[in-house]
Amino acid sequence: LTYLQNKQKNKKEQEELWINQQGEQLQDITKDACRSTGQMETEDGGDERARNPEPSSEAETEDSDDWDETTEAQSDSNPLSEVPLSHDSPDVGEKPASCSKTKNTGKSTFPCSLCGKQLTQKGKLSRHMRIHTGEKPFPCSLCGKRFAQKGDLNRHMRIHTGEKPFPCSLCGTAFAHKGTLELHMRNHTGEKPFPCSLCGTAFARKGDLNTHMRIHTEVKSVVCSLCGKGFTEKGTLKTHMRTHTGEKPFVCSLCGKGFAQKGHLELHMRIHTGEKPFRCSLCGKQFTEKAKLNRHMRIHTGEKPFPCSFCGKGKRDLNTHMRIHTGEKPFVCSLCGTAFAQKGNLNKHMRIHTGEKPFPCSLCGKGFAQKGTLELHMRIHTGEKPFPCSLCGTAFAHKGTLELHMRNHTGEKPFVCSLCGKQFTEKGHLKLHMRIHTGEKPFVCSLCGKGFAQKGDINTHMRTHTGEKPFPCSLCGKGFTQKGNLNKHMRTHAAEKPFVCSLCGKGFTERGKLNRHMRTHASENL
Repeated sequence: LTYLQNKQKNKKEQEELWINQQGEQLQDITKDACRSTGQMETEDGGDERARNPEPSSEAETEDSDDWDETTEAQSDSNPLSEVPLSHDSPDVGEKPASCSKTKNTGKSTFPCSLCGKQLTQKGKLSRHMRIHTGEKPFPCSLCGKRFAQKGDLNRHMRIHTGEKPFPCSLCGTAFAHKGTLELHMRNHTGEKPFPCSLCGTAFARKGDLNTHMRIHTEVKSVVCSLCGKGFTEKGTLKTHMRTHTGEKPFVCSLCGKGFAQKGHLELHMRIHTGEKPFRCSLCGKQFTEKAKLNRHMRIHTGEKPFPCSFCGKGKRDLNTHMRIHTGEKPFVCSLCGTAFAQKGNLNKHMRIHTGEKPFPCSLCGKGFAQKGTLELHMRIHTGEKPFPCSLCGTAFAHKGTLELHMRNHTGEKPFVCSLCGKQFTEKGHLKLHMRIHTGEKPFVCSLCGKGFAQKGDINTHMRTHTGEKPFPCSLCGKGFTQKGNLNKHMRTHAAEKPFVCSLCGKGFTERGKLNRHMRTHASENL
């Protein structure tokens, strides 16, 4: 006991001697200098907190070291004489406060002898004094970096250990710091608490707002020598120059595609990984980019915030819509010159040239250039036919096929031959018909050289060389090269004669035979 008392007495005497020496050296420091020192504090500890933004309450909870003595009221003694400033002092991890006086509420307080700030606890005064002294008693045992607070050291250690104790409850992504998780959650909630006071644009992070403010306040002193566009930062100009040079230094390690910006590569990688971190809270649909989720949300809300000045319609994407009126197609294929109004359509078109088919079928392995085409293909395997005819009940796998079918009921034939006036229900049928007028026969038999207007005709013709007769009669076994010939043959067994003469009532199994019969009536009338 005597040993402990002597040790405490010696320690107290050393602390008093140290404070007296410091007081003599620093008694001429003004409160303006204190504010400068407070700025140093921000610079000193700000780097670590900028990387690890967490509320101060977490730090206190993390590092509170049972400060029972901080509740002592010592109004008749000098608080500074008992301020522990050595490395033995405990730490509660509070972020240092700026040097501004607080009102005395009547409770026992501990004033700073240098700047006058009132602290409610002795431990807080101890930590506050490190602002003035620059003391950083908590070194990292791995890299040597020092910290003024134990909480900052604990957070720093996660860089070395890789510990990420704060997982996102929505997407599972984990973070080393609670503050970073809180920022990440705004990706899901859409919260943007930092609005621009000049134009109203809101941001999820204060740093993004600060960067945005340069648009309003800063002079664009860095100018592109090729197009004259101005930028506030040299790095932005460097990135912009790649649009002129075509440089794409960020290459995908899986498919070799290059990108001008690292962020674009990161977005592209989600095509390969299938990662879609932005989920719609209403329907569950996921997206690779936040902007796509924002546009999708307008489907649920019905919001069309951008009115068109030409047609008055409200649009979710006004810039793209305006190209309908202006005819602008700013995205041009560098290989064939075809222009597109949307960049996404150009990207799809490029796959025609490259042969890229990044969407393979998981069942048969067939590849597709577009995801939508793969989804349509999957109906072959599943048998899904979600488009039924409202008149006859026939169901179809594709909406376009249903639309073509409906013309059978309506009699609509929107495709008209400009030479003879004949009408067709499908554009493809008109295209085939035009070969009658042009005489075009692009499908040539490799054995005899005979040409055909349609691919199906050459396939049928090839059977004359091979002798193949894939359509056998189920009753007598006779084979036929064409299904139509089999149908005609079947009528001989059924005695069916669907083609009846309108003059004499005689029936025939084939239309051709009826036509020949009609000539007999014509000759009788002569």
